[in-house]
Amino acid sequence: MNTLSIATVCLSGSLDEKLRAIAAAGFQEVEIFENDLLTFNGSPRDVGQMCRDLNLKICAFQPFRDFEGMPEPQRARNFARAERKFDLMAELQTDLMLVCSNVSPASLGGIDRAAADFHELGDLAASRGLRVGYEALAWGRHVNDYRDAWEIVRRADHKSIGVILDSFHTLAPALPVGAIRSIPADKIFLVQLADAPKLGLDVLSWSRHFRCFPGQGDLPVGDFLAAVRATGYSGPLSHEIFNDQFRAGSAVRTATDGLRSLILLDDAAPASGTPLQPRAQSRGVGFIEFAVSDAKATSLATLLGQLGFRKTGAHRSKDVERWSQGQIDLVINSEPDGFAHSHYLTHGAGVCAIALDVDNAAKTMARAEALKARTFYTPVGPGELEIPAIRGVGGSLLYFLEDAGKNWDLDFEPLHSDAAADQLDVVDHISQSMPYDEMLSWLLFYTGILDLERLPQMEIADPVGLVQSQALINPSQSLRMVLNGSSATRTLSARFINEFFGSGVQHVAFSCGDIFAAVAAMRARGADFLKIPDNYYDDIEAKYGLDAATMQALRDNQILYDREGDGEFFQVYTHAVDDRFFFEIVERRNYHGFGAANAAVRLAAQTRESRPLTMPRMD
Repeated sequence: MNTLSIATVCLSGSLDEKLRAIAAAGFQEVEIFENDLLTFNGSPRDVGQMCRDLNLKICAFQPFRDFEGMPEPQRARNFARAERKFDLMAELQTDLMLVCSNVSPASLGGIDRAAADFHELGDLAASRGLRVGYEALAWGRHVNDYRDAWEIVRRADHKSIGVILDSFHTLAPALPVGAIRSIPADKIFLVQLADAPKLGLDVLSWSRHFRCFPGQGDLPVGDFLAAVRATGYSGPLSHEIFNDQFRAGSAVRTATDGLRSLILLDDAAPASGTPLQPRAQSRGVGFIEFAVSDAKATSLATLLGQLGFRKTGAHRSKDVERWSQGQIDLVINSEPDGFAHSHYLTHGAGVCAIALDVDNAAKTMARAEALKARTFYTPVGPGELEIPAIRGVGGSLLYFLEDAGKNWDLDFEPLHSDAAADQLDVVDHISQSMPYDEMLSWLLFYTGILDLERLPQMEIADPVGLVQSQALINPSQSLRMVLNGSSATRTLSARFINEFFGSGVQHVAFSCGDIFAAVAAMRARGADFLKIPDNYYDDIEAKYGLDAATMQALRDNQILYDREGDGEFFQVYTHAVDDRFFFEIVERRNYHGFGAANAAVRLAAQTRESRPLTMPRMD
C-alpha cells in the first residue's frame, strides 16, 4: 500500500502553516520544497522536529537544480553545493534529494557524462546513507523525457541513484507511459502526481500556473499510475502542484482536496486495500430548502405562488412550509433557531440546503466520509426523520434521500390546495457561485461523491469582468449543477458572494413543457420577469430567422432563445429576491446546454437592476 504525500509548494502560507494543514488533512508524508525552507524563520532541525511532532515523515527534499553535465568550474561547485544540501537533509532527517534535469544554457549534453556525474554523486550520498532521485523536466535542456532520465540512472549503476517519475512531465508532452512498466520498482525512488487542463500553452507556463490535482484536469493520470503500479512500486505517491489558485486559497482546503484526489485516484487504479463505495447514482433533486426570516418568508411565498407553486405541507413542530409543483419540492424555513436560522443570520435569505435523491444514502455517506467530507447531524424531534447530510458549498447542507416521500409523510401535515394544474416539471439545474479559487475544490467534491461528469468549462462575459462557468451533469441528465466563479471583484457572481457573505446557490432553474403557456399563467398570477433589451431580439430574429409569431411571443414575454444543432432552448428569469437569488424557467427541445450564448445579455440586464456598488470613500 502506497503512503500518501504532498509537496509544500502546493499550498499557500508559511511553512509551519502548510505542515499543519498537511497533517490535519491526513497525509503521512511530505516533500519539503527548498524555497519554503529558505523563507522559514527556523532551522532545518526545527522543521524536522515539527514534522515528527505532526507525525509526518519527510519523504524528500527538493529540488536540486542544474547539476548534471556542467563544465568546470561549475561542476566542482555543484558537488560542493550538494554536500551542503546533504548536511541540511541530515538536520531535516530525510534521506532523499530530488534532482531535476538541467536547464542551464551552460550544460553539456551526453548520457554517459550525466551518468558519470550521478555515479560520483551516488558515492557521496551513500557515504551518508542518503539517496538521490533524478527527474526529467519537460523543458530540460538535454533531458526532457523520463526514458532518458531512466537510461542515465541505469548507466550510473549506483544503489543510491534512482529515478523520480512525474505524471505532468510525462503526460503534458504526450510521452507514452508503457516504458515505465520496464523500470525496476526498486529504482523508482518517488512518484509525483499532477493533472492539468488542456491548454494551448508552452509546457513551462502550463506547468507553473495550471497544474491541478488528479481529477480536476484532463490528463490521463490514471493510465500513468497504472503503468507505475505494474512495476510493483510501493513507495510514496506525492503531489507536486504549481497553481495560482492553490497559492491564493486556503491551505487547509487545498490539502484536503489533495488527499481526496489521491484517494479517488487510488480507488480507480487499486493496488490493495478496501475500495470505496461506488459513486452515488443520483436521480435528481429531492428538495431545496430556503432559510428566511418571517418577513422574507411572506415575500418568497408570494413569488412561489405566482410561479404556480402551492403550499402542500406544514411541519408538525416547526415554522417550516412545503411548496410543490410537478416533481419539485421547495421548503421555506423561518424557524427561529436551528441550522437554517444560523445560516440566515450568517448569509441572509437564500438556499441553506439541497436534498439529492440517490440510490443508497448510507453508501453515499460512507463514500463522502472516506473522501473527507464534513458530516452534519441535527437534533430531530420524536417521530421525525433523520436525513444524512454533509457540508456543501458555503457551509450549506447536502442531504441524501432514498425516498423523499417518507420525509413529507413523517414530518409534515399535508395541506389541500385548489391551485391550477402544474406548469413546471422538475428542477432543471442549480447554479452555485463561489470564489474562483474554490472552483476546482468543489469540482472534485461533486465528481468524487456523485455520478457527475464535467462539461467543457465556459467563459462568460459579465459587464464588469469574466465569469468561469463549469457545468456538471449525471448520465440521465436528471441532476445538473453549475459552478460559477470570478476573480473580478465587481461581477454579479462576485457581488453575490460578497453580499451573501460566502459561496452559495445564486439561482435555481425549473423546466417546463411549454414555456409560453407557463409564463402566461405566471403573469396572470402577477409574476414579472427580467427585462431584456429589444436589441437582443433584433439580433435573434436576424440570426435564426424565426417566424413573426414566435418572435413576438419571445419579445412580449422577455424569453431568451438559443439553438444547438436541431435543439432549441427557451429561458426566462425572475427578478432577484432581495438582490440575492433568482429563479429561471426553461424549456428544452432536444437541447443539452445552458444557454451560454445568452448569459452576457442576462448578466447585463441583472446588473442594471441590482443595487449600485458602494464605493469606498477617498477622503
